[in-house]
Formats: sequence, structure tokens, C-alpha cells
Amino acid sequence: MRILYIDIDSLRLDHLGCYGYHRNTSPNIDRVAAHGVRCTNVYASDVPCLPSRTALFTGRLGIHTGVVNHGGGQADLHIPADRRAFNNSRGAYITWMTALRRAGYHTASISSFPTRHAGWHFLDGFCEWRDMTGNGLERADQVTPTALEWLKSRGQSDNWFLHVNLWDPYSPYRTPPDYGNPFEHDPAPDWLTQEIIDAQRESYGPHSARELYEWTPYDTDKYPRVPAEIRTLADFKRWIDGYDTGIRYADDRVGQILNQLSDLGGLDETLIIISADHGENQGELNVYGDHQTADQFTCNIPLIIYGPDIEMGQVDSGLHYHLDLAPTITEFVGGASGEMWDGQSFLPSLTGGPNSSRDSLVISQAAWSCQRAARWDNWLLIRTYHDGLKDFPESMLFDLEADPHETTNIALLRPDVVSDGLTILQQWYDAAMREDPSIEDPMWHVIQEGGPFHTQDKLPMYLERLRSTGREEAAERLEGRHRR
Repeated sequence: MRILYIDIDSLRLDHLGCYGYHRNTSPNIDRVAAHGVRCTNVYASDVPCLPSRTALFTGRLGIHTGVVNHGGGQADLHIPADRRAFNNSRGAYITWMTALRRAGYHTASISSFPTRHAGWHFLDGFCEWRDMTGNGLERADQVTPTALEWLKSRGQSDNWFLHVNLWDPYSPYRTPPDYGNPFEHDPAPDWLTQEIIDAQRESYGPHSARELYEWTPYDTDKYPRVPAEIRTLADFKRWIDGYDTGIRYADDRVGQILNQLSDLGGLDETLIIISADHGENQGELNVYGDHQTADQFTCNIPLIIYGPDIEMGQVDSGLHYHLDLAPTITEFVGGASGEMWDGQSFLPSLTGGPNSSRDSLVISQAAWSCQRAARWDNWLLIRTYHDGLKDFPESMLFDLEADPHETTNIALLRPDVVSDGLTILQQWYDAAMREDPSIEDPMWHVIQEGGPFHTQDKLPMYLERLRSTGREEAAERLEGRHRR
């Protein structure tokens, strides 16, 4: 068995044709989905980038690994001293790639992710790694030749796992100008209204309507595919065109990689996995082009699996963590899961057996805000412990069936549902802490360090910007909240 895992950074599920998007962003990915299984309710347990890939490749939740932030003490792997073995291939804390190596696989990664995030633990279990040296800003046309070269040299052998990391949907949107705009004549998603934009512009937060480039407007000379701010629906369309063009540009290269496999005669003998480390808010909760929350659009990720013995054209709607992929694929190839993994295999859902699903999930964010959210039935309850300088109340409840873009917080209207969500959060927390009593909750360490890495020490600067742009009332609210 050969395994190709295409990992597209910041790829939002509902911006792919196979998940119902109205724009033709993903013809090659859509063809894979048509012949495999498309999962609709897979969630990254911990976001954004470093926590997500750490959880996936270790098979463990962030509350257990300690990796929940992008810097500080909670950005490195925690292993209790009494469990630290001579090397991880012999210890209790084996990674997904170590499990595949034990099953006889040659494992390789083509990615700049370890360098970008100093995430060296990501490499545990990989036989080889090729750093693309772009620090996550390299385009798909710069990554794909290395993947094609690797496949040409090794693709016809058996028992390999290749991880290919593409970054094009990640802002700033930088698809080459000569690629044009494939979506110039396609309407943008219609959920966002001018009324919502006007309200957002009176509010605040990094990557919000008036601070698209973290804390300031975008430099449109440097990044011509984006507007400086979101002032109007025309600005929103320009912004979304940039994001969707990045998806289409990555999809073109996915097609090249699949064609190479086909030319080598190995396409039908390869397990193909297409997914992402996290999604991307595109206006929801007043966050544009970033991943700052424990909400639906940052945490719900695409997962498409195609290959021998995988059901054709099926949809798996069960609730799964993305780290459930590690035991699922390891079981599929006849390997043994790590004894400390938090993931649960859902292999029967992929191979024609009964669908499996968790009853609920808890998803976490601690790099741009400190939040945990309960996801169950059609509900999402977000609990905010540190706002990351965003305009968030302590609790937000959304009915994702009636309000898929999280426009209306109904926490005060449905205290019964909030109570159910808080029970899920507490039961999850109690179980996680019982499993490993040697650790403390890493999210509280983040708060004690001064808050999420990306917003530490930014309050004075941002208050000055709010006041200088006529948002005195917003500045007073933000300052008052942090004074308390």
C-alpha cells in the first residue's frame, strides 16, 4: 500500500465544490471525492497550525501534549519524565509516523512547517524531510516539482507514506498575477450583508474588517489581490476572490501530482488523503482570512480519502477529531496504534461497515484567543477564557443548522442548551485530566504567560489605533475588559 497525504494549509471545507461550493475552485479534489469518502464533520481538536499538526501526528489532544500555543512554554511537547524513554520508537508516546514505520513504511514529508513553527517534534518518525525553505509562503508551483521528483524516484515502490504540504489558501494571497482571477464573474458567498460589515467596522480585533493585516489595513501595492479593508460587499468579493484563487491554484498542482501517480501506474494502488490543518474564518465572528477561534470555520476541516477498499462516492457525517485519522490509517495498513493515543479509529465508516461517530467533540484555540468549544448535534458552544483582543463575550451559542455562519449568538435565549454544552466541556476536561495527572491544563499556562502568543503586549498599541480611527467606545470596552 502507498499513502499520499496532501495537506493544504487553511483550506476551508465549504469552499470546495465537492462540499457544495458554488464556485469551481477544486475540480481535481472533487474528482478524488467522487471516487472516495468525503467526511463532513471532522474537526481539528486544537488550532491553529502548530497545535493542529502536533495533535494529528502525535495522536494526542493538546491538553495532553501541552502544545496549544504558537510560542512560549506551551509550544513544545510535554512528556512526563517517568515516561521519557531512550527514544520515542520504544516509549509509550510513539507518533503516527513511528507507528507506520513499525508497520514497514518509508515515511517522508515535503514541508516547511517544522522550520516555520520550530515544530521539530513533527518530524518524529519521518525517514526523510525536505524543507521547502519558504517559511510557509512558498507557492504550490514551488513545492510540486519536489513532490513530482520524489514520486518519480520512489513512487513505484511499495509501502511508502508521503506528506505534501501546500500553502496557497493561507493569507496573504499571493497567487502569481498572470494566473488571473478565475472567479471574476462569480458572485461571492451571499451570507454577508452590508449591515454586518458596518457593525464589524465599529467593532475590533486582529484580522477584522478594518485591520485585515493583523493590526493594520493591507498594503495593496505589496499584495494586489486583496483590499486594504472590508468596507463594502465589493471589498468582500475581492477578498474572497483572492482566497478562492489560492485554492484553485493549489488544486491545479494536486492534479499534477495525481497525474504523475497515474503515469507511474500507481494511482489505483495508492491511498490518497486530502485534508487541512485548520479552516479559515472569512468574515464570521469578524475575523477575515485567519484562524483565531475555536469555532466552526477554523476547526471544521475537509477530509477526503480514496483508495483500495475505500467505499466509492460515500459521505461520512460522523463527528471525528482529525487525530482519529492516525489510528484509522494505521489500522487500515495492519499496524498497531500507540497506547497513549487519544484518537479512535473510524475505519468501518470508510470501508462499507457501520458508520461510527463520537457523541460530541471539544475543540480548542490558544494562539490567538483562549477558547474551548463543545460541538454536538447541531450546536456549537464557544467558551472564551481570553478574548485575544477581540469583541467576544464569555459564552457564544450557535445553531449551526439554522445559522451556519454564526451571525447570531443565542446563549441568552437557550440557557438549557448552554448548560448541556458546559456539561460536555466539564466532562471532557475531567476525563482528560484523570488520564494523565502529571500535567496541568496548558491553556491556563498560556493565560498566566500573558495570553495568546500573537496578542501578547499588543493592547496599548491597539487601543491607540482604535482611538485614532474613531472607535473610542470600542477602545473603552476593550480596555475595561482587560482592566478587570
